[in-house]
Amino acid sequence: MSLHSTEVGDAGARVVFLHGLFGQGRNFTQVAKALLPDFCSLLVDLPDHGRSGWTHRADYVAMADAVADHLRTGFARDAPVHVVGHSMGGKVAMVLALRHPDLVERLVVVDIAPGESAGASEFEHLLDSLGRLDLAAIRRRDDADTALADDVDDDRVRGFLLQNLRSEPGGGWRWQANLSMLRRDLPTIGGFPDVGEAVFDHPVLWMAGERSSYVTPEHAPAMRRLFPRTTQVTIKGAGHWVHSEQPEAFVGALRVFLGAGR
Repeated sequence: MSLHSTEVGDAGARVVFLHGLFGQGRNFTQVAKALLPDFCSLLVDLPDHGRSGWTHRADYVAMADAVADHLRTGFARDAPVHVVGHSMGGKVAMVLALRHPDLVERLVVVDIAPGESAGASEFEHLLDSLGRLDLAAIRRRDDADTALADDVDDDRVRGFLLQNLRSEPGGGWRWQANLSMLRRDLPTIGGFPDVGEAVFDHPVLWMAGERSSYVTPEHAPAMRRLFPRTTQVTIKGAGHWVHSEQPEAFVGALRVFLGAGR
């Protein structure tokens, strides 16, 4: 599977960022720049997102293995790296650490847990809203924004979703994300795969947004069984998109946790 990634920085400890559903690696660009010059970051487009290849079905094990292959031949060729994953990317990061612990030094899981996720109806609504857009009727990006406004009234969320819209060289528009497959396999994306008896015995930072429902006390036993060296923190004032809603607190927490391993 072909994965696209971008490096930010050329010195310091190495950190890999894995985005959530609808996202792209570049969503972490400002975070990566804020970590300079102490950290060098790799911003990965996960399968079926951004400029990475499409697949036929959602599969966390396949996604994690694809990321592992990508890291082994490049960014983590010489030594293990830190991995930060948000939402869907957090689940990929957890499976990556459990299946390929030699690649991961420290793990940061952002506002997600190893189990069934809240918010399925919200993501169903968003995917259905994007699927209803008549791309043939769109002349400018503003047309798409206007057409989507009735279904998605939050300007920030709408802007985030429309990052997936790309103009074609010969005219017209297309979605970068594999929307039809993601909608069909949303139950799989909302779940978590069976990882058997695997345990990741390295330091883990489990970060939750204060206003989010994606991490609850009921998730703690499963998290600590798989990741016994977990430290949990809550970012005040943040919802699910912790890194964009409270970027300074997010970067500060990363610096403290990742810097402790140096």
